[in-house]
Amino acid sequence: MKNKIAAFPCLLIAIILGSGCSNKFQGVTWNLLDKNKLDVREIDFEYFSGKAKINYKDEELDIKARANVRIKKDSAIWIAFSAVGIQGARCMISQDSITILNLVKKEYYVFNYDSLSKQFNFDVNFDAIQSVALGNLIKPYTKGDHSERVDDFYQLKQKSGKVEMTNFVSAETMKIERVEMLEPSSKNTAVIRYYDFQLVEEHAFPYSAIISLFYKANTGTLNTVIEFEYNKAEIEHKPLKFPFSIPKKYERK
Repeated sequence: MKNKIAAFPCLLIAIILGSGCSNKFQGVTWNLLDKNKLDVREIDFEYFSGKAKINYKDEELDIKARANVRIKKDSAIWIAFSAVGIQGARCMISQDSITILNLVKKEYYVFNYDSLSKQFNFDVNFDAIQSVALGNLIKPYTKGDHSERVDDFYQLKQKSGKVEMTNFVSAETMKIERVEMLEPSSKNTAVIRYYDFQLVEEHAFPYSAIISLFYKANTGTLNTVIEFEYNKAEIEHKPLKFPFSIPKKYERK
């Protein structure tokens, strides 16, 4: 169990990696036909690549790392982590599971979505992870969802299992600027704040984010903060490679 906990920061980063948004939009222009209608603008693509700086901090850890990210739509998310030029870990997120390689300790971890969903009381799956990685809606919009205009935002309220989600969508840009999640029974919460949208081709892509997690543990309520800052993001028009294999000498934890 201790080894699983040690891999947890890497897993959280993998799940949330890529989120971002802003009050400042660089080079982005908008042509909205109807500002009184909720129509969230999302990123569409076949292949995506990016490079980011990551800061992770909780009660015990303070980690700074760099990450190379590659995504094949609806298929795979590949992440290579490094610190001070040293390859530290690789993560492969597929439709079936999340696998993390610790290249330093020569060990690996496999997480399936059913167990993660039970642990977080939230429906964790590939589609949700991919949506968060691109700043899209975590849960697709349905007619049963409640939305209302409040000042400069649409508040779109949704439920996923026991988790209540509120998406704050800018009425000006139709991009998500904040997501709040609450699991009522445990009072566990997650807040994602988005910053620094920049154009990636015709899409406004979030280059920075701050994610705050508050969750209960045996020692009390804990707080984890994750910050991201992309310095490169591209929609690729040629297939990308996703090098990932588990050496035979690596031990599964």
